[in-house]
Amino acid sequence: MFEFISPLFLSLIVGGTMVGIIFGSIPGMTATMAVAVCLPLTYSLGLENGLALLLGLYVGGISGGLVPAILLGIPGTPSSITTTLDGHPMAQRGEGERALKIGIVASLAGGLISLLVLYLFAPALADFAIKFSYVEKFLIIFFALTVMAALSSDMLMGIFSGFLGIFIALIGSYDISDGGNGKYRLIPPGTEYWLDGGFSLLPVLIGLFGLAAILDQAELGVPKGHSANDVKVTKANKFSLSVFRGQKTNVVRSSLIGTFVGILPGVGGSAASILSYTNAKTFSKNPENFGKGEPAGIIASESGNNGLTGGALVPLLSLGIPGDSTTALLIGAFTLQGIQVGPLFIGNSPETWNAMIIAMLIANIAMFIMMYFAIRYFAKIVTVPKHLLFPIILMMCVIGAYTINYGIMFDVWTLLIFGIFGWVATKLRLEIAPFIIGFILGPSAEVYFVKSLESFGDLTIFVTKSWIAVVLWLLIIGSIAGSVMISRKSKTRA
Repeated sequence: MFEFISPLFLSLIVGGTMVGIIFGSIPGMTATMAVAVCLPLTYSLGLENGLALLLGLYVGGISGGLVPAILLGIPGTPSSITTTLDGHPMAQRGEGERALKIGIVASLAGGLISLLVLYLFAPALADFAIKFSYVEKFLIIFFALTVMAALSSDMLMGIFSGFLGIFIALIGSYDISDGGNGKYRLIPPGTEYWLDGGFSLLPVLIGLFGLAAILDQAELGVPKGHSANDVKVTKANKFSLSVFRGQKTNVVRSSLIGTFVGILPGVGGSAASILSYTNAKTFSKNPENFGKGEPAGIIASESGNNGLTGGALVPLLSLGIPGDSTTALLIGAFTLQGIQVGPLFIGNSPETWNAMIIAMLIANIAMFIMMYFAIRYFAKIVTVPKHLLFPIILMMCVIGAYTINYGIMFDVWTLLIFGIFGWVATKLRLEIAPFIIGFILGPSAEVYFVKSLESFGDLTIFVTKSWIAVVLWLLIIGSIAGSVMISRKSKTRA
């Protein structure tokens, strides 16, 4: 049953987790960037071993962000934003080690609770989704795109970004097997050879999440690194598990909030930590202590953002819809091995499903052991100069893009094009998460739409096909209406 477990499998989990922690510990280098850079390495590893590496990077990258958040007051990853509010004040008064260990234990709890939800909920959702026709499959993707847009900082920009991703994904020849006519579309003259199959997914992902991040950091001016005194781990008060007395509700509530946010496509870890922190403050008996070094704040933030890890895998493995940017990259690992994720995945690939669950469990345990007992050493990672790291990462991005399809130079140009696009997009306030999920799901949405019309021949079928279609339309309308109301309230307060 667990034939996939081998010394290599375990080593990749532990090694991936360690590298993920390193990426997360350096401000500006995220878990998504770690997965993007290492994605090409999975081609030669096989599916189970490749996923072991990537899931270790994912868990380690999310957890590692608490190190600079607490010691420097700078979130290592977006999901650690609220960890700074109470973690850094504790570090300033000499409780740095205590704050770090509180966050590490909370991270473990959040990761394990979300993993339990993934294990119990994903198979049930997949069994239900197997019954979907082309109509329901199209509406699920449409709903995912509207949810992403509705939860973006600017709903209209989120909608535009999602549809822009779909538009870019449609470049290439229109496959006859998908209901097309085999002709080229949206292709400039003379580029038919290179764009026959559209832009390759993996170079696009590496460009958007690897190269774009490097360009963004380079524009800001790459610092040489912090001094050892900046990240000195002090322990005025020793850590004790007694700090978690009375915090069980906070841990479970924050973990479940993070898991739920992870299930919503494209929302991200920052929303998970902010919602968890806000709820902890609302239900606290001493809300005035939050922001001044309150352990409950660190517990809420870290259990919430680690709860995201399992939650984001639920829609990916049961519906084929990535929950966040990092799980969108995991689709690349499946693509490299020729496997499509969706409702049939868990039933058809039980060994891979079990491998992912085991890998997530071991990664969370490895993260806890490494960070809890070696936190002083991981804290020193913050001092590594970025001007030495970024050239190495850039080289890995280029080599990965070039070799992913057996040495096609156009993939390197794709990396460069989308790296620059990702860098410019943030300045134009485009939303990268809706764009990339639109890019991934766009071709499937088109196929489902065309097949629905071929089967039933009438647009009204998208409303009248089944009660599931009606429910999905209500959810679509509700997500848009809710976003409009929230936007209006925000403007009124402003």
